[in-house]
Amino acid sequence: MSTNTYGAIDNAPTSKFHRKLLIACCGGPFLDGYVLSLIGVALVGFAADITTTPVEAGLIGASSLVGIFFGAIVFGALTDRIGREKMYALDLAVLVVACGLSAFVTDAWQLIVLRFIIGLAVGADYPIATSLLTEFTPSKRRGFMIGVSGLAWSVGAMTAFLVSFLVVNISGGYENWRWMLFSGAVVGIIVVLMRRGIPESPRWLANQGRIAEADAVMKQVYGPDASLPADATSAAETRSSFAQDLKLIIRGGYLKRIIMCGVLYFAQITPQYALYTFGGIILLTAGIEGTNASTLGELLIATLFAVGIIPALKLIESWGRRPMTVWPFALMTLPLMALGIWQDAPSWFIVGAFAFYAFVSGGPSVLQWIYPNELFPTQIRATAVGIAVGISRIGAASGTYLLPIGIATIGLSGTLLIAAGMTIVALIVCIAWSPETKGRSLAETSSLAPAAPVAAKEYSR
Repeated sequence: MSTNTYGAIDNAPTSKFHRKLLIACCGGPFLDGYVLSLIGVALVGFAADITTTPVEAGLIGASSLVGIFFGAIVFGALTDRIGREKMYALDLAVLVVACGLSAFVTDAWQLIVLRFIIGLAVGADYPIATSLLTEFTPSKRRGFMIGVSGLAWSVGAMTAFLVSFLVVNISGGYENWRWMLFSGAVVGIIVVLMRRGIPESPRWLANQGRIAEADAVMKQVYGPDASLPADATSAAETRSSFAQDLKLIIRGGYLKRIIMCGVLYFAQITPQYALYTFGGIILLTAGIEGTNASTLGELLIATLFAVGIIPALKLIESWGRRPMTVWPFALMTLPLMALGIWQDAPSWFIVGAFAFYAFVSGGPSVLQWIYPNELFPTQIRATAVGIAVGISRIGAASGTYLLPIGIATIGLSGTLLIAAGMTIVALIVCIAWSPETKGRSLAETSSLAPAAPVAAKEYSR
C-alpha cells in the first residue's frame, strides 16, 4: 500500500465544504434512524387495517435488519471497487422510492419486501457516507465529525418517536400509519438534494490510479495550491482484487481489528436496538404504566441516547478514543447488573438505571462509527465498515427477536444479566485490542506498524 502524504487534507482548517459534507453525510444516518424507528409505531396501525399473522409482523420488523446486513457487506465492498460518490445518492434514492411505496401497500408481504429494500439502502449508506466523510476530514476534527454521524442517527430515532407520538395524540389513533411511512420519503428527498455537488474522494481516486481526477478534486476543495503527493501514481500499481482485499481483512493483520470493531458494534447496538424497539414494553413489564407509556418510553430512551453522545464528541478528541471505549463499557455494565440482581426495584430506580445506561453509552455509540473508518486503509475502508455493520446487525436482529422471548421465559432480570455479560465481553476485547488513534493521520491509524508518538507524526493517507 502507498504511503502517500495528504497534508493538504490532514492539516486543512474546517471550511464551508467540510460543513456541507458533514450535514450531507449526517442526513443519511438521520434518515436511517428515522425510518428504522418509525416502523414500530406504524406497525400498530398497519396490523389494525391489514390482517397480519405474528410471523408476518415479526418479518416486517426483522426484514430491514436483514437488509442492512446484506446491504452493508455487499455495497461496502462495492463502494471500494466503484467509488463513494457514485453510490452516495443512489442508495438514498432507492430508500426514498421504497419509503414512498410503503404508504400504498395492501398486504403484509409487500411491506416485508419494501422494508428489506429499505434495509439494503440503509446498510449501503453506512460505509458509503462515513468513508467519504473520513477521507475528506482534517485529522484533528475527524473523530468529532464522524462521531456526529452517531448523533444524527439517534436524533433521527428520537424524531421518529416524537412524530409518532404527536400523530397518534392529534389524530387519536394509529390510522395515519401510511402518512408515517411516507414521511420517510419526504425526509429522504431533502437529504438527496443536500448531497448534490459532493465530489469523489481524492484518496480513493488516487488509489485507483485516477491521478488527474484526484488532483482536480484537491484543487476544487482545498485551493489551487493544493496537490497530490509526489508518489500518488504508485497507488495505481497497488490496486488489488476484491478477493485479495477480503483476504487482507480476514486473514491478515487486520483480523484483530475487524473482530474488535465487530464486537464493539455488536455489544453496543444489540441492547440499544432492543431498548428502542421494546423500551415501552420493558417499562410496562417493570410496572410503569400510563397513557402512551410505550411511545413515551421509547422517546425518553432515544432522547437519552442522543444526549449521551454530546459530551462524548468532545471527549474523543481531548481524552482519546481508547478511554472513551473502555470506561463507558465498564459503566454500562453497572445498571444492567443492578437491574438483573434487584428484581423488585422501584420504578424510579428502573427509569434511572435505563437513563444512566443510555447516557454513558455515548462513547461506544460514536466509536462504532469512528474506529472502522480509522483502522483500515482507503483500499478496504468501506469493505471493513460494511463487515462491522453486518456483524452488528446480527446482534440487532437477534436482540430484537430474543428480548420478548427472554422476558417471557427467564424474566426481565435474567435477560438484563445476559446483556450485562455481553457488555463485559466487549469491555475485555476493547481493553485488549482497541488502539488510540486521536490526532493521527489516516495512514498512521490504518497502519499495522507500532504507532509513533503523536508529536512526531507525519501526516499521510
